[in-house]
Amino acid sequence: MKHMNWGVLSTAGIGRQQLIPAIKRSINGRVSAIASRGDKAKQIAAELDIGRAYTSYEELLADPDIQAVYIPLPNSLHKQWVMEAAKHGKHILCEKPAALNENELQEMLDTCKTHGVRFMEAFMYQFHPQHQKVRDLITQGEIGEVSLIRASFSFLLQDDPENIRLNKQLGGGAIYDVGCYCLHSIREILQEEPIRAYAHARHNAAHVDTTVAGTLSFASGVEATFDCSFDQFPVNRYEVIGSTGKIEVLNAYRPDKNLDGAGLLRISKSNGETHEMHIEGDQYKLQVEHFAEAVLENKPLFYTEEKMLNNIRAIDACYKSIETGEAVRL
Repeated sequence: MKHMNWGVLSTAGIGRQQLIPAIKRSINGRVSAIASRGDKAKQIAAELDIGRAYTSYEELLADPDIQAVYIPLPNSLHKQWVMEAAKHGKHILCEKPAALNENELQEMLDTCKTHGVRFMEAFMYQFHPQHQKVRDLITQGEIGEVSLIRASFSFLLQDDPENIRLNKQLGGGAIYDVGCYCLHSIREILQEEPIRAYAHARHNAAHVDTTVAGTLSFASGVEATFDCSFDQFPVNRYEVIGSTGKIEVLNAYRPDKNLDGAGLLRISKSNGETHEMHIEGDQYKLQVEHFAEAVLENKPLFYTEEKMLNNIRAIDACYKSIETGEAVRL
């Protein structure tokens, strides 16, 4: 079995708590190095049994043993370090949102293509098998003709000026942090792109969106609503409503918070029948294994450039709608 040697740019919590352990659980990857600006990488490397620690990102990128990097830096730094990694010939898994707008993302994709490296945005949730099960149930006519999808992702974030999610210059905001999942899941479940978006937001004193609600319209006639927030009780779910039933995905984006990592689907029918399905999956492990397999065996990525561009277009449209107060056509 071939293994891919990963490097991690930064000691961010998502890397320490989720991605590094997932790579260690994977069948085709190993974490070979971690870097920070300063000495923190040495401490984390010792704690997590990582062989090499670098005190700058440039040093890690210059390591010829590293085949791919995971980038969990603040959103505003993604473009710079994706492009630097590409220029050093490293394949790249970058935290979502990969870019702050479509123009940034296109430039990043072009640079990766020029240097012959794979680049994928880390929407880990989509690798959980519960979402394919939802698509299968819809295709099988389990809930009739789909007319509406509702998606919600929220949690309570203390108003801490040091938190990057609340820093506009670093790409903070509820849509970028959690609303992007809502937009992504709506599009992926429908396998269709919106033709119209409308959103409105509540902002904090630093002009960062902290609560957002909006709608997406599709040419098929399906309507979708979404909401995301830093100000609310934790919710991460979506609901697909059809003519004869509905499917509720109750742990849609973070089933890993459950001990068994299981997703929970609740199917309700118009005849009164209701049943639940528990679907197990290790979404972070499945994500890194898929990326490593695509690189090592020269296979196509499940999450394509086109899909990445379509999601950032939906994000751009929502922010434009918030700014103008009007619906935006895509």
